[in-house]
Amino acid sequence: MGQDLSADGFNPRDRARYRRKVQRCLDTLGRMLGDGGFSFPRRHIGLEVELNLVDEEMRPSMSNQEVLEALDNPSFTTELSQHNIELNVPPRPLAGNSAIEMERDLRGYLREADDRARRSGARLAAIGILPTLTAEHFDQKWITNSARYTMLNDQIFAARGEQVTLSLDGPGLPGHEPERLRTHSESILPEAACTSLQLHLQVAPEEFAAHWNAAQCLAGVQVAVGANSPFLLGKALWHETRIPLFLQATDTRPEELKNQGVRPRVWFGERWITSIFDLFEENVRYFPGLLPETDEEDPVDALDSGQAPKLAELRLHNGTVWRWNRPVYDVVDGKPHLRVENRVLPAGPTVVDMMANAAFFYGAQRALAEAERPLWTRMSFQAAEENLYAGARNGFEAQLYWPGIGWVPPDELTLRVLLPLAYDGLRTADVAEASIERYLGIIEQRCLAKRNGAWWQRRMVELAQQHGADRESALATMLERYLELAATDEPVHTWPVEL
Repeated sequence: MGQDLSADGFNPRDRARYRRKVQRCLDTLGRMLGDGGFSFPRRHIGLEVELNLVDEEMRPSMSNQEVLEALDNPSFTTELSQHNIELNVPPRPLAGNSAIEMERDLRGYLREADDRARRSGARLAAIGILPTLTAEHFDQKWITNSARYTMLNDQIFAARGEQVTLSLDGPGLPGHEPERLRTHSESILPEAACTSLQLHLQVAPEEFAAHWNAAQCLAGVQVAVGANSPFLLGKALWHETRIPLFLQATDTRPEELKNQGVRPRVWFGERWITSIFDLFEENVRYFPGLLPETDEEDPVDALDSGQAPKLAELRLHNGTVWRWNRPVYDVVDGKPHLRVENRVLPAGPTVVDMMANAAFFYGAQRALAEAERPLWTRMSFQAAEENLYAGARNGFEAQLYWPGIGWVPPDELTLRVLLPLAYDGLRTADVAEASIERYLGIIEQRCLAKRNGAWWQRRMVELAQQHGADRESALATMLERYLELAATDEPVHTWPVEL
């Protein structure tokens, strides 16, 4: 969730000062882009995973501080709710065997975290939405003890002026009626139900627009093929319920502002871009500051003195506009760089599934970004956005639009078009052939079987209910079996559907 803040509140003067500093940061970024002041020694990838903690009964375990203290590892940090932690895997080059090395490291990190969690009576769960969450877990008392999280909660509620409303309709389980969720929350903790896999790719400034546009084109098929979040508060909703839930849980707009067309802070965007500056400029122009904390650095003075400016206010502001593909400015070892952060995927089900999702994204994104005729010149931005919601709602049963093909299910689109592109993209990036075959082979088999994490969860709950279980016990039974199979690290499309 980013940096912590002071515990003091904000006043109107703070907000005016913050707005001026954000604009000064934006002007500095524009100058840096014009002067070519960015480091790009090689194409790096990075990965973040948000994780759940559960107790022996498969209910959320509010023990993140205890687990993190036991871990004592800077790669792990807090998240919004006390039942969440986040892992940041160190970045590395995309080329060679880095993906297999990252898989090994990720498995080691998660094994260590699960071991420490078990000592506290908890277990680790990598899953898009923890299916055993109940409304009581959205009580404000479960917000992690951090000034940032408390302020974020308070500022979102102050902007809304009313409680969070969750209103979701889903297709239901196979052969059953659609299901509906209508509830309210007095905190933003429903957002903490959304645990994701976040993929980072460092790119040169002149390449950023093409890579971001490509990522937007891929969002719908990513969530359809990788869906792993079908249940929320006991209801069978979207195959990737994280997508609408995140939007509603952090929405600062009351109904009247929605009716006026005010943009949501969880945002797909509204146009193809020509520069990363377009995205930062939109963030500054459209969205008021939620956390108007200012830094002492003057970014112009820093740049004039030969330093890489932190652009602290712009980065903080960027962290409160939750684009599904987010632009990132960062400084490492005194050198500034730019990244695309892909945020559409859920956590889990296994390490190898997450690495397969990552390889598919990096490969297809590279191929689309370097295509002689860009896909986005033949596809409306609205179509890409509609693909995201169709893929999230219906998973493998979705119909997605693709130029030159028309409407096509995600498995067919992946097998016919995107997998060949992903192979080409990874080879162009000098990724080792063993890594390419390992991960893209999993995506191929998942599509042939039409089985992802959401499919497996839905079938298991349906089976448990056929054997007489109510929904609550069926979800707990499914989650316990999910954790057993995830520990084997066999890809989800091979998991048996049996109690």
